[in-house]
Amino acid sequence: MNQNTSQIVTHHPNKNSFRPGWLLCMAWRDSRRSRSRLLLFVSSVIVGIASLVAIYSLGNNLNDEVNNQAAALLGADVKITSNQPLTPAIQQLVDSLRHSSNYSEERNFASMVLFKKNNGIRLVQVRALQGSFPYYGALETDPANAGIAFRTQQRALVDATLMLQYGANIGDSIQVGTVTFAIAGKLLNAPGQTGFSAAIAPIVYLPLQYIQQTGLLQKGSRVSYQYYFHFKQTANIEKWAEAVRPRLEANDCAIETVETQKENTGRTFTDLTRFLSLVGFIALLLGCTGVASAVHVYVKEKINTIAVLRCLGVKASQAFTIFLIQITGIGLLGSAIGAALGIVLQQFLPFVLSNFLPVHISTAISWTAVGQGMLLGVLISVLFALLPLLSIRNISPLNAIRVAYEPTQRKNDFSGWWVYVLIVLFVYGFTYVQIQEWKQALQFTIGIGMALLVLTSIARLLMWMVRCFFPSSWNYVVRQALANLYRPNNQTTLLMVAIGLGTAFISILFFVQSILMNRLNLSSGTNQPNIVLFDIQSSQKQGVGNVAATYHLHVNAFVPVVNMRVAALNVIKAAQALTDTSGKLPRGLFRREYRVTYRDSLTASEKIVAGKWVGVANGNGLPYISMEENFAKRNKVHLGDTLTFNVQGVPIPTIVGSLRQVNWGGMQTNFLVLFPKGVLESAPQFWVLLTKVPTQQVSAQFQQAIVQQFPNVSIIDLALVLQILNDLISKIGFVVRFMAGLSISTGIVVFIASVFMSKYQRIRETVLLRTLGASRKQIFAITALEYFFLGILAAITGILLGLAAGWVLAKYTFETAFHLQLLPIIILVLMVCLLTVGIGLINSRGIVKRSPLEVLRNEV
Repeated sequence: MNQNTSQIVTHHPNKNSFRPGWLLCMAWRDSRRSRSRLLLFVSSVIVGIASLVAIYSLGNNLNDEVNNQAAALLGADVKITSNQPLTPAIQQLVDSLRHSSNYSEERNFASMVLFKKNNGIRLVQVRALQGSFPYYGALETDPANAGIAFRTQQRALVDATLMLQYGANIGDSIQVGTVTFAIAGKLLNAPGQTGFSAAIAPIVYLPLQYIQQTGLLQKGSRVSYQYYFHFKQTANIEKWAEAVRPRLEANDCAIETVETQKENTGRTFTDLTRFLSLVGFIALLLGCTGVASAVHVYVKEKINTIAVLRCLGVKASQAFTIFLIQITGIGLLGSAIGAALGIVLQQFLPFVLSNFLPVHISTAISWTAVGQGMLLGVLISVLFALLPLLSIRNISPLNAIRVAYEPTQRKNDFSGWWVYVLIVLFVYGFTYVQIQEWKQALQFTIGIGMALLVLTSIARLLMWMVRCFFPSSWNYVVRQALANLYRPNNQTTLLMVAIGLGTAFISILFFVQSILMNRLNLSSGTNQPNIVLFDIQSSQKQGVGNVAATYHLHVNAFVPVVNMRVAALNVIKAAQALTDTSGKLPRGLFRREYRVTYRDSLTASEKIVAGKWVGVANGNGLPYISMEENFAKRNKVHLGDTLTFNVQGVPIPTIVGSLRQVNWGGMQTNFLVLFPKGVLESAPQFWVLLTKVPTQQVSAQFQQAIVQQFPNVSIIDLALVLQILNDLISKIGFVVRFMAGLSISTGIVVFIASVFMSKYQRIRETVLLRTLGASRKQIFAITALEYFFLGILAAITGILLGLAAGWVLAKYTFETAFHLQLLPIIILVLMVCLLTVGIGLINSRGIVKRSPLEVLRNEV
């Protein structure tokens, strides 16, 4: 008996009185010589637990701050919004509320702003304000009183970043439409504003009383009308809002309260934290494969000790309990370490995500998140350790004298299958809690299972092929390296899973980012437009065309745009669908405002997939329209259905005559709904023009000429938009890479732990090779080749899994082409191989230093 077993023997009680206290004592004593290695078992899950604790803490703190700051995000108790002037019925409602509350109005629209100082031009979001809004929070400005001072004079608040970009100072002038405003101050923050929203659409506040003078509000202009109310009594606001909501929605208006602001904002960032939680969970699952493998190695080393205990009368279930206690205890310790690391990590997450968040997030410790993380760590450690621990029940006393011949696995033992079922149910349950959608949770679980199955199958196939087709004529070092792939105590399956999953995850993130970047490069083609002009009135078409001709810009066509809403689908009215709570009616079809066009032919980006396109309405019967196929499918609209549209109070009944497949990736005007000619020509409308300017200098001159002659026309500089979106994608990519780094770190820890554990098994083999005359150089070469074979095969398998996932995402999620990039893939494969070989060699240094005499000893 070894020293550890003798200690166990001398401390057991009477033969048949193995009480729980004794089991705890035995678990503690047996772990004395293995505690550092036991901690290594669960080191794989520490990073996963840390990420989940940090994410849970962020989610809890974010939820608290949204609840605390919801009023400041909305700025009032109630906000009523409409995209057109109020109907008499709603105007009467607003007038009645004005007498019982503090009241403010706002007009919100996009417009060009001209900086007089240097003739700089930029598209901004104009907010024309009247009243004391915001009633909660404040317009943060520099100087501090500018948020109040600008309201009564011909002055403006300009986004601070925009002023910095164009070198503007307080007191300088800007032109909005035909009116010039002095800059009263820098706008630092506004209710609900985030860093990204300010970058994409900088805000300029103006007094509402001067808006009519600007000439920007014309027939067909896209304007949002917003009305804010602050009540002295807020007890029954929610009940009142629910009562008037159907009436407002029937008149194309929306209502928001502090509670709905909480729900909407909370729902948005709940999706973010759920996504990040799934990323952390992938890291945790990756770590659990290391736990299962390490416990398997640990149990194999303890076979002799367990057999001696069985000889002393310990039942199989009691021996199993002893080692289960060890794993549970060390899992609790590892989870506590992970939770502590998560608390530290949580201090940095608000900084990483600051540009996405409309509220300031505290870094207070969420003890609920800590408890959730620790419980999850212990549960998942035990769950994945159960598979190897079950073999303890099959170790008989005979193993003490013939350990090499007595099998530890019994036939027809179905306990392991129950553990597999529990693991699958756990993964599905956790995913469902995060996603709240059973189909997506099932797809995620199946995806994880398929990845593990593919990697495990390839590992088994590799071992079988090497064993069956062993190259006996090859070099000695190569033969030894290949033989290590299938010899007893090999780590082929573990490393294939750990390295393959990590590589697959990294490659998927890379492919997704590439897909997004490809979709953003809309103006990279030589013939792609890079300037969009919109809000062009019918009377201005000729003049805008003449300005474009002056700068030798090619104008393909002016595209008309008409705003409308759906009033009815067959016999289903909008009011009926919007108040439906059964989920059977397509509420989304009636909620939005549609911008549609009319023409007699299809563009190159469109293709009819069902029905027939009729380009000109003949006046006999209802006109036939065409809808985008996926949009129609989502809203349960079919060929032959009757859709009635409301065009500023005028009903226009139509028939769905065709469905179109639309390529949304190119730079062209695409629409969900397409009308034929002969229906909308007399409706209020504006026009859109797309053109391409050759240089930035020509672009600046052209934009200045348009703004000076047609101040109501808005211009989108796609080069600037692409730059902003590239920055946006880069920052989103940083967040994703930050979370992916946690998974990669877990994979590295799993790999180091598995290699470190395996060196206890490799000592005897290495010493035997040393005894037979192998040099250190040969042993290092054997080790390097073995890990190279594992690394290259696992990396290639992971890349293939990532390619499959990337293709599926490109085709079915982003609906775009998937382009294979060989250079990054080759670099990733080489990096994974180098990392695998490097870690393998570092962990093998201690083995080579063992003396050959140790092969004669039993205490290896």
